[in-house]
Amino acid sequence: MRASHLSLTESADRVIRELRELAKLTSDAHGAQRVAWGPIWRKSRDWFSEIVKRDLGAKVETDSAGNNWVTIPGQSDATIIVAGHLDSVPNGGWLDGCLGTLSALEALRRYAAQKEKPVTLKLVDWADEEGARFGRSLVGSSAAGGSLVVDEIRGLTDRQGTKLPDALKENGVDLDTMLKAHAELKRINAKAYLELHIEQGPVLEQLNKPTGVVLGTFGVERHTLTFTGQAAHSGSTPIPMRRDAFLAAAQFALEVRQIGLKYSKPGANVVCTCGVVKVEPCIVTAVPGSCEISIDQRALDAGILAMMLAEAKAAAEKAAKENNVTLAWKKLWTIAPRPFDPKLIQLCEEAVREVTGDAPRLPSGPLHDSAEMVPHMPVVMVFAQSARGLSHCKEEDTPEKHLRLTIEALLLLTEKTIAATAAG
Repeated sequence: MRASHLSLTESADRVIRELRELAKLTSDAHGAQRVAWGPIWRKSRDWFSEIVKRDLGAKVETDSAGNNWVTIPGQSDATIIVAGHLDSVPNGGWLDGCLGTLSALEALRRYAAQKEKPVTLKLVDWADEEGARFGRSLVGSSAAGGSLVVDEIRGLTDRQGTKLPDALKENGVDLDTMLKAHAELKRINAKAYLELHIEQGPVLEQLNKPTGVVLGTFGVERHTLTFTGQAAHSGSTPIPMRRDAFLAAAQFALEVRQIGLKYSKPGANVVCTCGVVKVEPCIVTAVPGSCEISIDQRALDAGILAMMLAEAKAAAEKAAKENNVTLAWKKLWTIAPRPFDPKLIQLCEEAVREVTGDAPRLPSGPLHDSAEMVPHMPVVMVFAQSARGLSHCKEEDTPEKHLRLTIEALLLLTEKTIAATAAG
């Protein structure tokens, strides 16, 4: 059956079948194993390329950063990009990343079967979104976006001691020329970027909604704090005389939680997390003399994020003073909030509402390749409900009825975006 004769539901069913086929091909008993730059990832890309050749008669083109592109040319070079990524974390799920890629493929199949093609439609399968092997996420998209600093990743190695430049070379990518992908991206007359992904959180399930409209990706402030006091014997040092670094860190962590609660509002949640705590000398009979603790704060509003960080700094100073310890901060990473395009958000709302009856809005706490595209083109994302909010594990799932509706919404959004772009 030609794609042009398929209903949106029939197209969504085909995507689901291919998702299950890919899972069978690239998963084991522990989950998906499509880790970027490795053999199973290459196997998934070969499988994908064969489908592109079979169904579209097209060739997959690889840019300088290892990102794969498929193009359906139109009467105009005005281009809509539909995106995803095939790589997974080790022992990952059957939907993360590849849901977007295979839904994008279906959008291209439907468009290729149309007689009139007023604009150009492109699919991109980003390389190494997860950063699972070398610890640096968004590698391919940040190279294309121009934000990647090559020397910052040159020395990265995996757990087996393989160097990132060697892994790239094995996949036909030269570390020193991968930023050419930015010029390659800028040559595209991109008018819109669309991406479908699972939510990776519990909000849509809590709302009992299959599909959400994403407002943007959170900005992130990520730091390490070190509280330094004095190690002492736990049996002989009176509590009022202690300089307990862990208690300062614990006091700080509780304040961080309150900061997150303070700025969370319906429809505008923020998150604050202390995920790493390292205590020295870390023995049962010693008062902790040093404690390192991490903080990860995220918000969609840049002003809110700045206030959260300022309050965290004040809380840390207070905890240090009250526990008679010193304090040092070290910035780990920061990225500004990336709000999505208002016009595309409106189109996305229309598509989601037409398919599902409602269009809840929500921000994305996790980062996505789309964040790297915001400075360069209008962007929007669609989220599918995540069962129990789980992702990056073999239990990751979306109820099939919800999955089908979300894929339909993405396909309808693509059609609406094509029409809006053609109309100028």
